[in-house]
Amino acid sequence: MSVDALFQPFQIKSLKLPNRIVMAPMTRSFSPGGIPTPDVAGYYRRRAEGDVGLIITEGTVVERPAARNDPKVPVFHGEALPEWKKVVGEVHAAGGLIAPQIWHVGSARGPGEDWQPLGKVDSPSGMTTPGKRKLEPMTEEDIADTIAAFGRSARAARELGFDAVEIHGAHGYLIDQFFWSGLNDRTDRWGGPTIADRARFGAEVVKAVREGIGPDMPLILRLSQWKSHDFTAKNAHTPDELTQWLTPLSDAGVDVFHGSQRRFWEPEFEGSDLNFAGWIKKLTAKPTITVGSVGLDGEFIAAFGGAGSKPASLDGLIARLEREEFDLVAVGRALLADPYWVQKIRDGRHDELKDFERSALTTLS
Repeated sequence: MSVDALFQPFQIKSLKLPNRIVMAPMTRSFSPGGIPTPDVAGYYRRRAEGDVGLIITEGTVVERPAARNDPKVPVFHGEALPEWKKVVGEVHAAGGLIAPQIWHVGSARGPGEDWQPLGKVDSPSGMTTPGKRKLEPMTEEDIADTIAAFGRSARAARELGFDAVEIHGAHGYLIDQFFWSGLNDRTDRWGGPTIADRARFGAEVVKAVREGIGPDMPLILRLSQWKSHDFTAKNAHTPDELTQWLTPLSDAGVDVFHGSQRRFWEPEFEGSDLNFAGWIKKLTAKPTITVGSVGLDGEFIAAFGGAGSKPASLDGLIARLEREEFDLVAVGRALLADPYWVQKIRDGRHDELKDFERSALTTLS
């Protein structure tokens, strides 16, 4: 099948992409003390040189004491900002476009159990998993300060010259913890029995980010049903619930929704072949990004257990893109393994495509 659909330009507000391929945000714990290094800048520059349409950075955390769960995850405030400006400069010098993903992990703890965050852990209802209430719920003051922190990071992104901003609202981290009934049983205005009620916190974050970046800079929001500790979890069980979830977020100022799945080809609801990004586009009429094991024959969760993957056909993905089920395609592990994956796909150099091995997670190649 022709790959032409992947190499059509796309524009949303001030962002003009040369193709439909996005580098998916992937956690890269290579920023000691939260400060990105020259190696981080080089890692992103190589993907720009490889003709990725839009680079979305790894998760970068907002200014809250316990916003990260790993001391080498980068921050997006304070003394890290001049280093992020260098990253932007490197990417732009190579002709690329880049957006930071701004993030707060909430009560999700990381692999470094011997490292503790610098302050109180933020959580909607004090739960780390459903039914396990180990923490103090966020106060109104905590919530207001967190929303403001997202706004400050967004404003910094605009001032540093980034091309767009993505908010991480997926995978069981803080914003998603508010969405999910399993971790949010608040009875005040930040909770409630419906997904529309629980979307309030996410919508207020979107409003703060929109104010920070202004009207013309695109705002992307990443959403998922699955959580990092529960792959079967759902915030929305039906298209109607999905509409209730998306509407306040869309109205608050989201320009592009990034619908995260473990496998992009799986249908979201019975009775339709549409995937998660496809349903979001159908219900909001806004552009969407699909993601989930693109270009490889194994899914990414298995990679953390040591599993490798081999290149896989893109025919099914391209067919969906051609019928406009979604607009953009995020690629993760294939671009970790090979910064020039996009060029090889474009030029038909399939025999040069690389396998993905777990070692790619431990380097900044």
